[in-house]
Amino acid sequence: MIGARPMTTLNQKRRFAKKYSRVMERKYNKNPETVLKGPQRKGVVIKVYAIKPKKPNSGQRKSVLVKLNDGKKVVAYMPGEKARVQENGIVLIRGGRVQDCPGVRYKVIRGKYDIN
Repeated sequence: MIGARPMTTLNQKRRFAKKYSRVMERKYNKNPETVLKGPQRKGVVIKVYAIKPKKPNSGQRKSVLVKLNDGKKVVAYMPGEKARVQENGIVLIRGGRVQDCPGVRYKVIRGKYDIN
């Protein structure tokens, strides 16, 4: 057999299994549906800040860092011009990324809980 691979050792198998499990864990935690575990999720606002969008867009996109009930922290976008929420306010988030903001995979639902 030309080009055959030698058998893998036990150490190689362990090393690959550890690496593969980390990759799968990262993929699982990135998917919005697996983090939300449903259509919406309630959380507490930790920080309110603005994100610069990707090129060629300009401006400031209002976003919040939300801590969910299970302890995970996610970044959510606040739609609308006069959306106001304070730290420690309760918000309802849904899935849906913002195309020009990197790392923002959720949106805040307005008119529910502490956001106007």
